[in-house]
Amino acid sequence: MNTEPERKFGVVVVGVGRAGSVRMRDLRNPHPSSAFLNLIGFVSRRELGSIDGVQQISLENALSSQEVEVAYICSESSSHEDYIRQFLNAGKHVLVEYPMTLSLAAAQELWELAEQKGKVLHEEHVELLMEEFAFLKKEVVGKDLLKGSLLFTAGPLEEERFGFPAFSGISRLTWLVSLFGELSLVSATLEERKEDPYMKMTVCLETEKKSPLSWIEEKGPGLKRNRYLSFHFKSGSLENVPNVGVNKNIFLKDQNIFVQKLLGQFSEKELAAEKKRILHCLGLAEEIQKYCCSRK
Repeated sequence: MNTEPERKFGVVVVGVGRAGSVRMRDLRNPHPSSAFLNLIGFVSRRELGSIDGVQQISLENALSSQEVEVAYICSESSSHEDYIRQFLNAGKHVLVEYPMTLSLAAAQELWELAEQKGKVLHEEHVELLMEEFAFLKKEVVGKDLLKGSLLFTAGPLEEERFGFPAFSGISRLTWLVSLFGELSLVSATLEERKEDPYMKMTVCLETEKKSPLSWIEEKGPGLKRNRYLSFHFKSGSLENVPNVGVNKNIFLKDQNIFVQKLLGQFSEKELAAEKKRILHCLGLAEEIQKYCCSRK
């Protein structure tokens, strides 16, 4: 991306919540990747008119406009699949916040559609661009895991909008898979109190070498957003992550990756490995959901 862009890709941002607002900010700031992109407008179900001089456009106009070549899907998770399908069918490249879909079959179908259309379909995973993850990756490399656990706590989240906890929490699952390789499900339970609302999902996984890993998502009123981890290796233990600095510009780093894909700068091998990891995580999330639901 050191070269001057021969042309710019016209971009529309769908959904202007936290992620969409950050995406719009990054698109308008002078960064190397932003030089290849031109923010044309945003799509929202709310009537907003304009935001900081950026015009709202209808979904129909975004789909039909020849000026729009790229869609950033930043809406709630339950709407991702439909938006991705519409924009791919309209011949647009797509960047989507995770999770791409709330089922494995839908993700596989959309990837096939992207390949048929010759378009980039990119699922954002900013959690892999965090300083904490970079620290962990260095810490675990070459070590034999004996057992591990990852607990995430936060406030309540609406399942209707963001999916079953295994999907809304897929970034934690992505950490575990990226650190320890493909995992298999041993068991899973879901405790819920709708009146609070409170939920606790406890998942028992194992690595290919049969080392146990537990993943817990706990969400309810008054719970602060925190991550607690404990990994035990033959050579010692790692209890939580020290303060390793501020996670700067993680959405921008993700945009850089997306632009590299648009410019054909990712190898087929890299793209295949990323796709395999994403589909593996989505498949695991679906398996966890089915396991929990079958025990209700």
